[in-house]
Amino acid sequence: MKKYFKYTKIIYILLILNSLVSFAQLKTAQVVAIKDGDTVVLLDDNNNQITIRLAEVDCPEKKQAFGTRAKQFTSEQVYLEYVQYTITSKDRYGRSIGKIYYDDNKYLSEEIIKAGYGWHYSQYSKSQKLSEIQADAKAHKRGLWVDENPIATWEFRKQKIKK
Repeated sequence: MKKYFKYTKIIYILLILNSLVSFAQLKTAQVVAIKDGDTVVLLDDNNNQITIRLAEVDCPEKKQAFGTRAKQFTSEQVYLEYVQYTITSKDRYGRSIGKIYYDDNKYLSEEIIKAGYGWHYSQYSKSQKLSEIQADAKAHKRGLWVDENPIATWEFRKQKIKK
């Protein structure tokens, strides 16, 4: 039993250290453009523009229902604000994927999903919390969930390709 607690403590310490390392990697920049609901342009301290595709969320396309509203929501949240961000990966097109935090640690992707202006991108995120937030937005018919049968962005893109 003592070994179990010993390993539990070690795992707990490693998790805390991992969180601290992730926190330390956060950088600050100003949001200078909103390309669409899930893509923003940042200006860093060296006046470099960084385009970030938001992690864990997929917003409607511009020509899709709620695409304009998703862009407007993201703009209302962070346009011209200084935010904390971290690049988590690159996608298959070489775009930077990242997480953005603002207003005392609000997570932008989470706020978009909560408001109903984007889908939890479960293909690339296993966050149970974001799945639950999406289910709540859907149950309360927020944002795109007012539609009886909203078309997920990845399905919309497939339909667009077939035409």
